[in-house]
Amino acid sequence: MLKYVFAIAAACAFATPAYADLSVFACEPEWGALSKEVGGDKVSIYVATTGGQDPHQVQARPSLIARARAADIAVCTGAELEIGWMPQVVQQAANAKLNAGADGLFEAASFVHLAEVPVRFDRAQGDIHAQGNPHVQTDARNMLTVAKPLADRFAQLDAANAAYYQQRYADFATRWQAALAKWQAEAAPLRGMPIAVSHTSWIYLEQWLGLKRVVALEPKPGVPPSSGYLAEVLGKLQTTPVKMVIRAAYEDDRPSQFVSERAKVPAVTLPFTVGGTDAAKDLFSLYDDTIKRMKDAVKK
Repeated sequence: MLKYVFAIAAACAFATPAYADLSVFACEPEWGALSKEVGGDKVSIYVATTGGQDPHQVQARPSLIARARAADIAVCTGAELEIGWMPQVVQQAANAKLNAGADGLFEAASFVHLAEVPVRFDRAQGDIHAQGNPHVQTDARNMLTVAKPLADRFAQLDAANAAYYQQRYADFATRWQAALAKWQAEAAPLRGMPIAVSHTSWIYLEQWLGLKRVVALEPKPGVPPSSGYLAEVLGKLQTTPVKMVIRAAYEDDRPSQFVSERAKVPAVTLPFTVGGTDAAKDLFSLYDDTIKRMKDAVKK
């Protein structure tokens, strides 16, 4: 009988998965994907949001709180993007590792030069961020900027695997540099192209690819446009035409479709983050699909 007990115990031991050394709570899919690139099989990752969600508008659900309670590190955008929900999640999780200023809170925007920092902060101006535009992931170059300090932070929190994280970063950096060169070449026809945007979340994409924003479809950031305002937009596009209207996959498509139909320009849905479209399955395909969708639109 005893030998059967030992046999069962041995079988259970082999069937039990190896535990990761770091538990990562990723606020957005892009940071979950980058954490995987850098952390490999030494990290377990929970992503709090999906590509179909507005990262500003997230509920502090019990499932998020439970995951945050067990996390060693939260990898988020910062720059107030998650201000409506992440502080509440951390407070209710009562996990001191994730408190502001703690080593377990990693904010990607802290390592990027932020654009569109308001000269005067006034909520009457709409949904603006005091520290600047937080949507840094729309410029693929920023992923390389963030990856190194993320690897360093993983190594700090999990010193036993420090060399592993640094090797993962070095491998990622090599592959990413090659991908950046490819994307730059593929996107060359888009340089200087005038565009309209549904929401002012694309400044980093515009800077990276040399796109020229003519107008946003919102009168103020985060304020839905009225029919009267969209009529003003159409008037502007008569004098300053654009080649496309772009929006994030999670945004309401009605304003962009309205303008597209009347201005006779394509409305283009971009993934914005990993999982925003079916093709954007990881970091590399996120930018592959972003560039492909814009190029396909102007071919039509």
